[in-house]
Amino acid sequence: MLHAVVREVSPALGRCELSYLPRTPIDVEIAGLQHKAYVAALARQGCRIIALPADPGLPDSVFVEDAAVVLPELAVITRPGAPSRRPETEAVAAGLASYRRLAFIRPPGTLDGGDVLALGHILFVGISKRSDADGIGQLRALAGPAGFEVRSVPVQGCLHLKSAATAVGDETLLLNPDWVDAAAFAGIERIAVDPREPHAANALRVGGGLIYPLSFPRTRARLESRGLEVAVVDVSELQKAEGAVTCCSLVFEAPLKP
Repeated sequence: MLHAVVREVSPALGRCELSYLPRTPIDVEIAGLQHKAYVAALARQGCRIIALPADPGLPDSVFVEDAAVVLPELAVITRPGAPSRRPETEAVAAGLASYRRLAFIRPPGTLDGGDVLALGHILFVGISKRSDADGIGQLRALAGPAGFEVRSVPVQGCLHLKSAATAVGDETLLLNPDWVDAAAFAGIERIAVDPREPHAANALRVGGGLIYPLSFPRTRARLESRGLEVAVVDVSELQKAEGAVTCCSLVFEAPLKP
């Protein structure tokens, strides 16, 4: 059974970390309602929800994906690149402890889960402002014995690798070729975003379909033309905090740790 770790929206979301977007007012109440609708979409896709409470001291904590990388044999608790986000990992680690053996990225390395894109037994990891060579090397050492190859991929112009590319099939990626070199994914089918929607490369594959933002209808049409099942959610307030649909959950199969 699929499980999904989520965390309620912090009332301090307006003080979120921003790297590529200008700061604009965020309606936290609407963000909370949008998040509830997103969680409901996860449930409709077959996920058992593991809900963590909001933390008023951690503005970005709704974006749980950055706090962990969940593999079949273990969960790697990250060390986020933004120092203000490092306390987020404690609650996420506690939420995952019943389901996976835990391992940790140690200082001085940094790694955000949003930079880790799994495709089969390959983990593509973005070299970004938030994830460095040390953090990626530590992930390689932890994931290798679990059967995963780690490949580093430079990204530019966006926050995370999964801002630029996400898996929409077993061997198919949705990507923005302006933010990541498509050659890094040689041999893998690629669907390019509509050029008028540069932020449209983030889709969440779950339960045989995709959860996808309302705000990118042209790229959504490209996905649907490939026969992909797309469930649309409005995450416009969360997008103002550089959030996206993968950011707000950690989705994994449910086998318990030994």
